[in-house]
Amino acid sequence: MTRQRQDRLVDLLVRSGTWRTAADLADRLGVTTRSIRSYVAAVNERVGGADAIESGAMGYRVRPDRLAAIRDTADENVPDVRRHAIGRTIVLADDGVDVYALADEHFVSEGTIESDLAWVRARGVERGLRWERRGPLVGFVGEEGARRATLRSLLLADTPGGFDETVVEGLLGTGSVDRSRVLRARLSAQLTAGGYFVNEFALGGVAFAVLLAAWRSSAGAVIEPVGDAVVDPAARQVVDDVIREVLGAALPAAEVDALTVLLRVRGAVASGSPSDDTDDDAAIAGELRRIVDAVTERFAVPALEDDVLTRLVAHVQNLRRRSSGGEWSRNPLTRTLKASYPLLFDVAVALASALYERFGIPVHDDEVAYLAMHIGGQWERRRSLENRLTATLVCPGYYEMHELLRTGIEQSLGSVLMITDVHTDAEPSGGFDTDLVLTTLESGQNADNVVQISPFFTDVDAERVMAAVARIRRSRRLSQFRAELSRYFVPTAFVRGIEAGADEESVIRRLGALLVAEGVIDEEYVESTVVRERTSSTAFTETLAVPHAIGMTATRTAIAIGIAESTLSWGDARVQVVAMVAFSETDREAFQTVFEQFVEVFSDAASVQRLVRRGTDFPAFLEQLAALIDG
Repeated sequence: MTRQRQDRLVDLLVRSGTWRTAADLADRLGVTTRSIRSYVAAVNERVGGADAIESGAMGYRVRPDRLAAIRDTADENVPDVRRHAIGRTIVLADDGVDVYALADEHFVSEGTIESDLAWVRARGVERGLRWERRGPLVGFVGEEGARRATLRSLLLADTPGGFDETVVEGLLGTGSVDRSRVLRARLSAQLTAGGYFVNEFALGGVAFAVLLAAWRSSAGAVIEPVGDAVVDPAARQVVDDVIREVLGAALPAAEVDALTVLLRVRGAVASGSPSDDTDDDAAIAGELRRIVDAVTERFAVPALEDDVLTRLVAHVQNLRRRSSGGEWSRNPLTRTLKASYPLLFDVAVALASALYERFGIPVHDDEVAYLAMHIGGQWERRRSLENRLTATLVCPGYYEMHELLRTGIEQSLGSVLMITDVHTDAEPSGGFDTDLVLTTLESGQNADNVVQISPFFTDVDAERVMAAVARIRRSRRLSQFRAELSRYFVPTAFVRGIEAGADEESVIRRLGALLVAEGVIDEEYVESTVVRERTSSTAFTETLAVPHAIGMTATRTAIAIGIAESTLSWGDARVQVVAMVAFSETDREAFQTVFEQFVEVFSDAASVQRLVRRGTDFPAFLEQLAALIDG
């Protein structure tokens, strides 16, 4: 347990990328600050006594230059590390692997190995392999393409860097990581120059596929012909040229064909090029338009423009091809999008659920994040323009100085700020009714909405104004939320002391029963919330999960709160506060207010810990939450 907590400590520090206090870390791990100090010392000892985790007045953080050293010491008895290692062994074994030998090799019980095998089996079956067991021997049977897809998924693990360099180089040879980076860069450059839309995140997987193809084909493992799949000749030429250039040798024609098809389904699409089946594209476009319109109407968010929908159709076509072969694209921005744009992510989850119902496409969290990126650009641009703050510019007239200053401000900050009034008096009378006042005059005012700038707008001025914009926007959002708190919370739907071993479904059903008793929702809403949770975890921050149904069938918008004394496992995260939210169709505007503001309030882990400790009952919780909102 101690070693696992050490690795959990490292994971927390790596994910945050900044300083964390000992008290905060202790709360997250359910131990004392003294234990945190001992864990830090143990991790540093594992990497040869170097300060891989450094300490200071602000707490602890991982030194980026020592991150690889920490990974090199990873204990294979940590479940994820062990499972990936066992999976690679089985995928590469032609004649099966002995279960008892695996248990001995990894120093675990046969029961633990059986649990690991279930995880490995799911990985391979999802990608088209067949699981076989003959007595103590287990293994995969299937085509080489499916075997490689499974192996790629086991190499490109869900780690902060996307892969374990030591494992990759041990398998593919010294220098393979550097070669993959060169392959990725050259593919990106040549495809972009050729007019392709490139998914930079997915190209890393394609680069690894090239190295795997070179390794496996040299060992006599033959890839299957691509069959009916269309091979784009221009993209194939790029792939062939880059392989020859970087690896210094050509691959068999079938390998290049397969890599070109993989490149296409992972996200390199020629702009304006026709699909394999334009009729299919038209059918999907029509279905997708109906799905998207229904989702955006349900969440009361802007409808998608036609050009965005066109790109989304191409993405869904590729998603269908990827899902048929288990070729999921890892997205390093998934956690960031979920925490920073919870409403946008939830809209993408609803879209993913509809895609599954209509086309049978299972969508993982990383793929949900790609959907969010597709719809989020247009949405954020429009919302930013609609939410621009107004500003008065105070700049005493001297030739055209005020005009030059206004032009500079609008060019730099026009997406967030709109200057509606300009005063060129040397002594303006005041009484401005805009959100902000930008003045070149020295002012004795300490008002939050007054920002002093220089006559020639600089980057420092822009940063100062942006800070004021962010401060005012946050204050308005949270003030609105604070004013409506009493509307949403149900005093009888408050649970303190959720058991540490409780799973997501049991917590949802416990909180849901309280809302059912109040007549807010019915059992169908609870079941829908469980289904939504299975689709994608609702752990939006390190401390908070917000389970809810996709449909808005509650009689009114309401929140049930559950607090755990120690952290709960929730998806791939650990949380201490669970807020089950029931949304009403007649109060759709509340969805955005409650959802985004609630997640924003709970983004500061240290502040949330104070709320958890002091919120011993419902009145105390509400009081602490209000104090947290007020800052």
